[in-house]
Amino acid sequence: MGYRFTDLTTACQQDWRAYIEHDFVRQMGNATLPEASFRHYLKQDYLFLIHFARAYALAAYKSPTLADLRQAHEGLKAIVDVELGLHVGFCQEWGISEQELAELPEARATLAYTRYVLDTGNRGDLLDLHVALAPCLVGYGEIANWLNAQPSTLRGTQNPFDAWIAMYEGDEFQAAMQAELEWLNARLADVTPARFRELSKIFRDATRLEIDFWQMGLDLIDEDLTH
Repeated sequence: MGYRFTDLTTACQQDWRAYIEHDFVRQMGNATLPEASFRHYLKQDYLFLIHFARAYALAAYKSPTLADLRQAHEGLKAIVDVELGLHVGFCQEWGISEQELAELPEARATLAYTRYVLDTGNRGDLLDLHVALAPCLVGYGEIANWLNAQPSTLRGTQNPFDAWIAMYEGDEFQAAMQAELEWLNARLADVTPARFRELSKIFRDATRLEIDFWQMGLDLIDEDLTH
């Protein structure tokens, strides 16, 4: 019997839970997250999405089959044509202008995470790249579902972060998450134990960098970078 995505999360269970159930996430759910922390996260997430789009362009280059190429193309289109536009609109609702986004410096956590993903994709193959991206694509969908299962989570107008939860619990994102899981499961089924250990390390590192990304928002790390 081959490996599946759940084997990756099991291999770094402590880090995965620390990411999915991070204090930043919990505070979004119960509406206690400081708005300054959320704004800082939103701004840096805009920069992350740009590099995420670059990673899908790299995935297209790395694609050995037409099916893989089409998936990478759809991912790139979704980010550039849909998600980045929604993110800009979301930021505007929080008082962050498109001009401000265009002039943002990257926080160290953003630099570390995005360059790790791109470096992993450059050094490795298409599966390496997808595994490095999985904590974001799969993780955000799992986080939204986890928040909805918590009795402390507030929804609707009583929670200023409700739109964030709604975005990632929505049918479009959940469908993208399921498509990615199917792609990963199909390819993980054929890997050797030695190869799985390599992929587990990539997944663990990317998950730890996601934890740092949450912590950056919570602590307002690198908020005032002027040079």
